[in-house]
Amino acid sequence: MQIQMNKPSQKSTQKFALFNLGFRPFFLGASIFAIFSIFAWMLAYFSFSKVIVTNISLSQWHAHEMLYGYGMAVVAGFLLTAVKNWTGIATLHGKPLMVLFLLWCSARLLFLFGTDFLAWAAVADLLFGLMLIVAIAIPIVKAKQWIQLAVVSKIILLWVGNWLFYLGCFGVISSGMLYAINGAVLLFISLILMIGRRVIPFFIERGVDYKIQLKQYKWLDISILVVFLALFLNVIFIQNAAVTTLSAGILFTLNGYRLYNWHTVGLWRVPLLWSLYLSAWLINLGFLCYGLQALWSHLPVLTLHIFTVGGIGLMTLSMMSRVALGHTGRDVRKPSRWLSLAFAGMLASVIFRAVLPMALSQYYVNWVFIASVFWIVSFAIFVVIYAPILLKPRADGTYG
Repeated sequence: MQIQMNKPSQKSTQKFALFNLGFRPFFLGASIFAIFSIFAWMLAYFSFSKVIVTNISLSQWHAHEMLYGYGMAVVAGFLLTAVKNWTGIATLHGKPLMVLFLLWCSARLLFLFGTDFLAWAAVADLLFGLMLIVAIAIPIVKAKQWIQLAVVSKIILLWVGNWLFYLGCFGVISSGMLYAINGAVLLFISLILMIGRRVIPFFIERGVDYKIQLKQYKWLDISILVVFLALFLNVIFIQNAAVTTLSAGILFTLNGYRLYNWHTVGLWRVPLLWSLYLSAWLINLGFLCYGLQALWSHLPVLTLHIFTVGGIGLMTLSMMSRVALGHTGRDVRKPSRWLSLAFAGMLASVIFRAVLPMALSQYYVNWVFIASVFWIVSFAIFVVIYAPILLKPRADGTYG
């Protein structure tokens, strides 16, 4: 996917381009935060440091920052760039983009200290979410692309989820954190399914070194949408175990068939393709485990990390890697060779965090530590490769 090309301007001669387009600050910020947030979590998890939280647990603090911190940053960067592409209308750039990014940064820094500065963190975080919604909705409405409002609706639901989390922190809603975290995981998976349906086949068809047209079925897309909606409503409001098992099993089957149709042998020769494809299959594995979690008490936590580390983590790392090259005028067919190591590290993180604990649960703490190291190394590789790319102007001299 390429953004609309702007005519060269005086701005394009600037050496510092971080706030030229949304993906730049938010991809860089998300990747740096992915390193420090997991490092901070490990210090707290192994009792090397103390994070003061009230009305929530440390695990809820960690989950919130990975979902509403890291995850929302990637979503913001992607959508501010994609909406410009979809509509042909400029999204936030320059000082307005800087303000949006500083709101996100402020919330992350304030919440890093636990709940000591909770009120200020909540204000910054919720203002960030509201400003993001407005920033992506206005171009869509101006262009009258009403179908794209489905994406906006998911961001609104994530914003509502963040409200519920903070209301839970303040003791206003007793189960606010539970609704916020469970809802956010499913909403991020829903966004990946929706956007992945558009871009993953597109990337594969243009990324392999031969002509191919992957099969797509409208009935399959609609079926996945309907069944996922049933799963979401049941998990959040009804919580019927039988319905969860049935809907998750159907999703595993339907989405597996979709991924089967997206497969072509050439994708395994391209890191930017096999990483996307494997992360999509990890999400599908998450559906299978989601349906089976009633059979084993430890499975819900492991399922959560299949979704988050394997699905959201690897998918966003791969998507950021691909988008950042394409939207800075660089050749997506010639990424850094180190990216393969970063993607392999993320796969290792999934194995140690979500797979090995199923078989060797007595070493659970060890697996958590090793998985965290692989996560940190993977994102450190990304930062080293992409920080110069995201800070500097486009390779073709145009603004963006």
